[in-house]
Amino acid sequence: MSSMSKEVKPESVSLCPLGMTAAPEQELLCIFGTGDFGRSLGQRLLQTGYRVVYGSRRPHSCGPLPQGAQVMSHEAAAQSAGVIFLCVHRENYDFLETLVTQLKGKVLVDVSNNLKKNVYPEANAEYLQRLIPGAHVVKAFNTLSAWSLQNGPSDASRQVYLCGNSAEAKQQVVETATKLGFNVLDRGTLSAARELEDFPLQLFPEWRLPLRLAFGLTAFFFFYLLIRDVVYTYVEQDKDISFRIMVSLANKVFPIVSLIMLSLCYLPGVVAAFLQLYRGTKYKRFPDWLDRWMLCRKQLGLLALGFASLHVLYTLIIPIRYLTGNQTSVFDTTMAWRVDSYYAMGILGFGLYLLLGISSLPSVSNALSWREFSFIQSKLGYLTLFFCTFHTYLYGWDKFLRPSYYKWYTPPGYMLCLVVPSVVMALKLVILLPCVDRSLTRIRRGWERTDPEGDSKKSLLT
Repeated sequence: MSSMSKEVKPESVSLCPLGMTAAPEQELLCIFGTGDFGRSLGQRLLQTGYRVVYGSRRPHSCGPLPQGAQVMSHEAAAQSAGVIFLCVHRENYDFLETLVTQLKGKVLVDVSNNLKKNVYPEANAEYLQRLIPGAHVVKAFNTLSAWSLQNGPSDASRQVYLCGNSAEAKQQVVETATKLGFNVLDRGTLSAARELEDFPLQLFPEWRLPLRLAFGLTAFFFFYLLIRDVVYTYVEQDKDISFRIMVSLANKVFPIVSLIMLSLCYLPGVVAAFLQLYRGTKYKRFPDWLDRWMLCRKQLGLLALGFASLHVLYTLIIPIRYLTGNQTSVFDTTMAWRVDSYYAMGILGFGLYLLLGISSLPSVSNALSWREFSFIQSKLGYLTLFFCTFHTYLYGWDKFLRPSYYKWYTPPGYMLCLVVPSVVMALKLVILLPCVDRSLTRIRRGWERTDPEGDSKKSLLT
């Protein structure tokens, strides 16, 4: 036993009080500028575990700063830290010329933006690199706001773009941004600084085309129905029903625009499918107009949901006297079936509309698998389009057979809005045919159709 005890030696761990262990020294970062963004950035860095020192031209009267931060002159602060965040505007860069020696070899993070595009001949970061050639300038954090830094990445954009000429300098900024909880996207060298500085100046770039389309459709159908309903009644029947413009006329425009925009969400996918079938491959780029169209489908769908919601609200507040007259009529079972079916299709369509809108929220879509998200947005999306289209067909019923509905030889608005969704549904049915669906599935799995002309040329060459 004694020999065994000598051979087997249990491992031992020495324990000591936590207070006796030396805590690792926290990294010191410097911030030039004590404005809203500089204070918010410093507070966020302190919460993450960094030590922060501010450089100010008035160290003793620079206003309230985050608790735990130090304030020094620009020269002293620049000497104390290796990474410096420059949170001042470009027109105030003059003081940096006196700190060329202190900033040599430092990582200078430029977070500045301009009020307008093309104000200066070169980007702020490029100008800063030329002003301080010995420093390693990195453009970063300019797409964030002071509010987003105060509330953390959970309540704001998690994306941080950066660019710079030094890989080591960019890596230091990447580590800092990652510790703050942001995702970093490297855009290359400082030549991309102009593009990064233009990002905050863009006003809803993904919404421009959908908003223009929604405005154009709304204006067209509003004036079209205004002429058909209000002007026609005043000219032909000498009746003034202009009071219907605010509610009744608007309630005709909203569902028309909603249905057209919903169908425009699914039309580019159908066009892309037929284009792939025609080309026989999925490895060729779509035209630019089709790419832009497909990228804004989410915005088109959300705007369509907004118009559908307005249609529901307006329908609920329309006075009863607009819908029914004072005369009593014999109960018609056929008409009752049509009206009830019309309302049922509208309710089901709007319910699926809401499901599509909810599933498009990032918090919901991130919790869904790709197959679940595709099922909701594609399968249920086409079902929504079918219910809404059928709802409109039931609304029209047999009105298209009555000459009295073609005022001044113009078709009713609901007939015009049925053109695009009907085309989409018809093309989708063609794609669902077994022979077409089989070919499209093979193409999307990587199969390519050979080119007969190309094969003949190859055979001649061989």
